Amino acid sequence: MEQTAINNQQKFFLYARKSTDVEDKQMRSIPDQLLELREFAKREGINIVEEFTEAKTAKVPGRAVFNTMVERLEKDEASGILAWHPDRLARNSVDGGKIIYLVDLGKIKYLKFPQFWFEATPQGKFMLSMAFVQSKYFVDSLSENTKRGLRQKVKRGEMPGLAPIGYKNILTADRRKIIVVDKKKSPFIKEVFEKFSTGKFTLKEMYGFLAKNGITTSGGKPLKDKISWILSNTFYYGHFKFKGEIHEGVHSPIITKKLWDLVQVALHQRSKPWSKANIERIPKPYLGLFRCGECGMMITGETKTKLIKSTNQYATYMYYRCTKKSKSKSCSQAFIRQEELDRQLSNEIATVSLRQDWVDKMLLRLSLEEKDVAQSCHAFVGEKQSEIKAINEKLQRLLDSYLEQDIERDIYLTKKSELLSQKKKLEEQVLKFQQTQNAWLEPMKQWIMEAAAAANIARNNNLEEKKVLALKIFGSNLKLTDKIVYSEALNQWSALRADPPTRDWERGTRIGLASPPWEGSILPVY
Repeated sequence: MEQTAINNQQKFFLYARKSTDVEDKQMRSIPDQLLELREFAKREGINIVEEFTEAKTAKVPGRAVFNTMVERLEKDEASGILAWHPDRLARNSVDGGKIIYLVDLGKIKYLKFPQFWFEATPQGKFMLSMAFVQSKYFVDSLSENTKRGLRQKVKRGEMPGLAPIGYKNILTADRRKIIVVDKKKSPFIKEVFEKFSTGKFTLKEMYGFLAKNGITTSGGKPLKDKISWILSNTFYYGHFKFKGEIHEGVHSPIITKKLWDLVQVALHQRSKPWSKANIERIPKPYLGLFRCGECGMMITGETKTKLIKSTNQYATYMYYRCTKKSKSKSCSQAFIRQEELDRQLSNEIATVSLRQDWVDKMLLRLSLEEKDVAQSCHAFVGEKQSEIKAINEKLQRLLDSYLEQDIERDIYLTKKSELLSQKKKLEEQVLKFQQTQNAWLEPMKQWIMEAAAAANIARNNNLEEKKVLALKIFGSNLKLTDKIVYSEALNQWSALRADPPTRDWERGTRIGLASPPWEGSILPVY
């Protein structure tokens, strides 16, 4: 009864704290603390004049609410503190020492905790000091254990922290946090890299593209400030940076190192988008296909409507003409009707058609070539794997030199980054070669089939189909001068135009492919 009377006469501040630190995950929430402390105060007859709550770590000094409470205790606005446990007041030596010092000065006469006993005696202050020391030791030990865990995670090739956009964090069955590819978002991230690597798009267009596909900030805004970080993040091709050091990751890359390098060049240049001719958006079938042979400007299309007197009806015609946008030269080229343009283009396409007997024998030759290519694969892969092994040995020697303090950390980090980059490129070369050793065969086969179908396409009335094939055959080399179409096919199609397939296969006439549609191999076709 006497103690209760004293408590009722004294003024107490109630202090409840909770942070998001790892060590606080099992601690009671602020509402739970308040509920328990209010019941304890009622049971013990403690006079609470004000409640202070704070959501902040106590590992370091600088808590605004705690400092305000201490200042008011120094002004004698209260003489005691009620808290859940001493570690709610302090987990660092500065704040803990401040509490004990105020007890020594008599500014704090009472400290009440539901699970800890305290009196302002030498023994009580000793126990309080031990409680603060124990709290700090717990934090320090936990911090060291956390750092050790992070180092082990990095050694396993797992990046600590939140997954970048295009990936997601998951918890495995054995309670390990890992990063895996987000199958919904990763295709859009990959497309952003592919688009930006061409140099035809701006950063604004890229985060606009992501926003259009639902990839935004948590507030629904475009990733304006993060798009550069995304495009320069090594995580997307398989490496990650931790404390300034590059490490090899075990996660699945979204892009290749080669694509990432191209994006870095584009980021450096920050080029503006080129004007793009999008075939699907153009209603005029041959728009964007021809250039003027006189001034070099693009050929545009426009419609003309005329009254036919004999029938007293209007008819619409499509004409094509030079845009005449050159600032350095004038252009005298006249209009050409779409029907005439189509007739001439059809004749040009027909010059690259293949006879069926040639098609059959070329396809047979391809099947034989596939067997020959397989023999060179083993030697190539063995050579690259030897280079990778040599780089691994260099990395180990580099690490040994760093641990022996023979080289500075900056030199170690720079050299390690270079070696890992070389290793990644070699690994991608091996993987690409293994996956695509016969990849040119399919484009070659497709080319043969397209050449076989060229005659039919030239005869039909599907103008869009003709345009698609014409772009493959002539690219940007189709020109129009004095209403005459002419071209310079500088790729594999030029062989068919120079050596039309009208000669006898059996006599050994060779089709010379000036620019094969594959890389690293030339297919001899007889």
